[in-house]
Order: sequence, then C-alpha cells, then structure tokens
Amino acid sequence: MPTKIELFEVGPRDGLQNEPRDIPVAEKIALVDTLSKSGLRHIECASFVSPRWVPQMAGSAQVLVGIKRVENVRYTALTPNLRGFDDALAAKVDEVAVFASASEGFSRANLNATIAQSLARFRDITSAAKALNIPVRGYVSCIVSCPFDGPTDPAQVAYVVRQLRDMGCYAVSLGDTIGAGTPDSIQTMLGAVLDVAPARDLAGHYHDTGGRALANIDVSIALGLRVFDTSVGGLGGCPYAPGASGNVATETTARHLAAMGYDTGLDLPVIDAAAAQARAMRGTSDV
Repeated sequence: MPTKIELFEVGPRDGLQNEPRDIPVAEKIALVDTLSKSGLRHIECASFVSPRWVPQMAGSAQVLVGIKRVENVRYTALTPNLRGFDDALAAKVDEVAVFASASEGFSRANLNATIAQSLARFRDITSAAKALNIPVRGYVSCIVSCPFDGPTDPAQVAYVVRQLRDMGCYAVSLGDTIGAGTPDSIQTMLGAVLDVAPARDLAGHYHDTGGRALANIDVSIALGLRVFDTSVGGLGGCPYAPGASGNVATETTARHLAAMGYDTGLDLPVIDAAAAQARAMRGTSDV
C-alpha cells in the first residue's frame, strides 16, 4: 500500500486573509463547499480575529453557518483569544487553532504580545476546549527566519512546540512564514523539534515564496512527517509578514506527491475546480 500523506487545506483562511479584494461571504462558502467534495479531511475556513486587523476574515461565522458540511470533514477556525473561541463555538466549529510564533518580533507584530504572553492566552483556550472536547491545533510561525528578527534558533522553535503540546494541542503545524526555508534548514529545524514531539504530531506549513516548498516537503517526509498545509490555487500569505505571499498550492502538491507514489486520497478534478474558483476570487487566470 502506498504511504498516505494528508493535505490540510488552509486556503479559505490563510489564503484569503491576504487578498486585497473584499470577497463576499457567498464566494467563500462556495469555495469551501467545493473543497468539501474533494476528499480533504480538514478545511480551515474561518478566523475569529477582529475584522479591524484582518478585514478579509469578516463574516467567518456566516461561512461556518452557511457551508454544506460533509461527514468526515473537520472544519477549523483560528481563535486567538477566548472571545474568538466563544464566537467559533457559536458558529458550530469542529476544531480550533491557536497561532504562536518562534520569534519575538513576529509575535509582537502579529499578536501584539510577547511569546510568553501569547502562550498564556492560549492556555486559557486549550483549557476551555478540553472541557468541551474540542480539538485544538497549534501553529508555530517563523520556524526558519523572521522578517523582523532574522534567522530563528531551532531550539526556540522546539521550545514553542513543546509548550503547545503540553497545553493540549493534538498537532503542531510548523510555518515557514516567509518561505526562507531550504531542505538543509528545514532538516536542522526538524532535528531540534523531533526531540520534543513525534513526527506523527507535526505538520509542515511551507510557503513557496522562494520556490522550495516541495523540496522542503520531501525532506520532511523523509524525517517522518505525514501532514502538510496547502492552499488551493496557491492563495495567500500573512498580512503581518512582508514577503509572506506564496502558500504552496494544494493541486501542485497533490500531483507532486502522486508522482512520487504517495496517496493523498484527493479527487484531483475537484481540487482543480476549487483552484479555478480560488483564482477567480484572486482575479487571476493562472495558478
């Protein structure tokens, strides 16, 4: 049997949050509904942050309420604080995510808090989620380099991963936020992180800004990772990280993995249809 690799779809959240156009809720719902038919098991489609800071995520509750939910698909929302967590629950979210940084500069820019302050905030969320049996996924950004602080110490990445796991995150996604990673730097970072977390509890989130995302996925697979975050149509980036555009495309990654003999379980014609929707939302005709 071929090795199974899961692609965790982040386009409707991480992808759309960086788009300049005001995208109607109906278009977001239509994109999620198409993705729901593709064989994906996780779709991150909402973020309960203040619309003042991330305008594209306005209407997240309407998206979660309006989508046609498919059995065995888990719909995820980013919840930066307890108020966001409560709002996500009201919208019937299946899973929540918390977003930490391995660099102080990015933590202050993205979360308006130090790393320590953000982790304390997330402990409140994970505690509340545990009481309600809501799964929590953790993110760590700037795992290789930060647009404000420069190179990131792999030991610092491992420290934040350990903190997120200890507070109850079932998995931690490792984000190369500005696409600075190379196979060598990803391997070095993972060498530190795998000392504190098993590969089965980790995911790779590698932006393709530098054109190396697929190579970084390959080296991660060799080290045991089996989950990778991708964005249909290559949508997205982070509004708080200069140069962070370029999420690796779901359709490109799925074909790359299939050519290498891995099984993603995805229906590629459906993924291609979703990619066409994503490109239309972005106002482009190419991937």
